[in-house]
Amino acid sequence: MKQFIENIIHKLGKEGYKLDKNLTNKGLMIEVFSKIPCFIRGSIKRIGLKKCSGILFAGRRCKLRHKYLISVGRTLTLGDNVEINALSKQGVRIGNNVTILKNSIIECTGVIRELGEGIEIGDNVGISQSCFIQVRGYVKIGSYVIMGPGVSIFSENHNAESTEEYIMNQGATRKGVIIEDGVWLGAGCTILDGVTVGKHAIVAAGSVVTKDVPAYSIVGGIPAKLIKNRKE
Repeated sequence: MKQFIENIIHKLGKEGYKLDKNLTNKGLMIEVFSKIPCFIRGSIKRIGLKKCSGILFAGRRCKLRHKYLISVGRTLTLGDNVEINALSKQGVRIGNNVTILKNSIIECTGVIRELGEGIEIGDNVGISQSCFIQVRGYVKIGSYVIMGPGVSIFSENHNAESTEEYIMNQGATRKGVIIEDGVWLGAGCTILDGVTVGKHAIVAAGSVVTKDVPAYSIVGGIPAKLIKNRKE
């Protein structure tokens, strides 16, 4: 049974995936049958997408707005209450084998007087529960990226130079955010506009990142500072 399920998972694009040896056949079957309604919902949700190259699993109460701007690769899994508002200049592009767990939100546009730029998510990305990605400037997330629960990404910053004018009337800057390949964003961390997190870097849980993070580094704190380089 396990070998059969592993073969199916491999065909869905997750090469080399191995089930835990402690997983019983009963536990495995419960997990498999729980995917059936997700597959059915996903088969309906995929209608109207700009592109869908594989299987879409969708949890309960998922909301995909402006689906004609969403392109997905092989095996996209959406948890309960996931929301994606794709209204933007360049839309939403999601790669192969991406998981977005329950209560997470990707919001490309807040107000229609100024659309967001768009977002690109690479292959084999895991976005945990209750993450929030605000897409105003362009957001690019590489492949093999891990996001812990409650991660927030903001790609816009309000201008506040004048004390004689309301902040909401001073406009905003949009530099965008880049998360390179192999990054681990710890639970509850916040990435602010204009930041690039270099490849294979680790951002500690609860950190607020205001400046670029060098590749292979570990940063933490508020604001986040260099703790060590992983190659040293």
